[in-house]
Amino acid sequence: MDGTGGTGAALERAAADADVVEGWLRGLAGNRALPVEVLARLLEFDEPSMPTPWLRHRPLDAAATELVVASPQVQHRLDVTENPTADVDVLARLARDPEPRVRFVYAVMLFEHRRRIPAGVLEILAEDPEPKIRRIVRGGGAPPVAAQEPEAPVLTPEQRVTHPDRSVRLEAAADPGLPTALVLRLAADPEHDVRLAVSLREELTDDQRTAIPCTVPQRFWSPPSWIARQATDPDAARRIASSAHLGLRRALAAQPHLPSDVVTLLAADEDEWVRRTLAEHCEDAPHELLVELYATVQDRYWSGFRHHRNFARPGLARFADDPNPRLRNAALDDPEAGPELPLKLADDPEVSARAVSDPRLPADELLRRLAQPAHAAAAAGNPALPVAVMHHLLDLAGAH
Repeated sequence: MDGTGGTGAALERAAADADVVEGWLRGLAGNRALPVEVLARLLEFDEPSMPTPWLRHRPLDAAATELVVASPQVQHRLDVTENPTADVDVLARLARDPEPRVRFVYAVMLFEHRRRIPAGVLEILAEDPEPKIRRIVRGGGAPPVAAQEPEAPVLTPEQRVTHPDRSVRLEAAADPGLPTALVLRLAADPEHDVRLAVSLREELTDDQRTAIPCTVPQRFWSPPSWIARQATDPDAARRIASSAHLGLRRALAAQPHLPSDVVTLLAADEDEWVRRTLAEHCEDAPHELLVELYATVQDRYWSGFRHHRNFARPGLARFADDPNPRLRNAALDDPEAGPELPLKLADDPEVSARAVSDPRLPADELLRRLAQPAHAAAAAGNPALPVAVMHHLLDLAGAH
């Protein structure tokens, strides 16, 4: 067969193995270079053989979205509503889908993804025969204004800092309009979160902050708004980066852009969560820090560092023989490495899936791996796989 050379017979023999065929289908489903005509054929496979959650995650242009929206299988149409890359104008047809479940999920996802809503869609859904769909579009049936609780009375500053309700004192502690002398009375508040909020006020000195007994949680996601404002001032950012208060340093590290010397300071911070916050949120996080965290972090977030824009760099191929499998995996992100790198790692049991799916893998080796049960899925997912071979795999899968 054109495109497979002498491997055609090997593929035909391999098609007798159900695990190989399943691997082809899974691999093609995740192949980002899949043309729309191959996608059309892939959708024809029975759902038990070709489960469709992949339709929620793979990129879909307008032509591919149109194909899935028109599918006779309800599950296909359900899944495409949850795909954030699907074309919004084509998806709009689902507002009139004959299946209520599809219309319901489509209505939910309109607001979940916060994307542009085509003209007329909300009006169609607002008149849907299903009450639950109408409620989604009309705001979920909030109680009328007359039934809502009356507004709370206005409190004096003194009443706010001595109020028995913790939430009132917490709001006062973070209010920049409240006099510092009055707020500092809350530095000894029995509630930890109130004391923490006081310690984060903009006008306090570092000595005042460190004198307040409080602990900053590891994942500190409530940075005070003044941090973002001062982060654009190099001198102010340097002062914050050198603060003894962990919360300020972590909040600063979460800013999308920082001066280079401030990034250097935070990347060398003694606190792991300052460094992690920098790597997870700052677009200027240094390559060396990203690689270090990728190799060492022990929770489920470790793999995310690979997706930072500063992770892939020339020179990563030096890790191809590293005892740490994460670093051997990182070697494949070297943009200047040649075909010898994925070829070298294709039989490494801990990184072979990425190596075999690497478009730099030599073409003859890629075709050979298609016939191997352990590598069939990764090979079918390789974006360098010829379209003719994709069709051949589906021919063989359909015949078996």
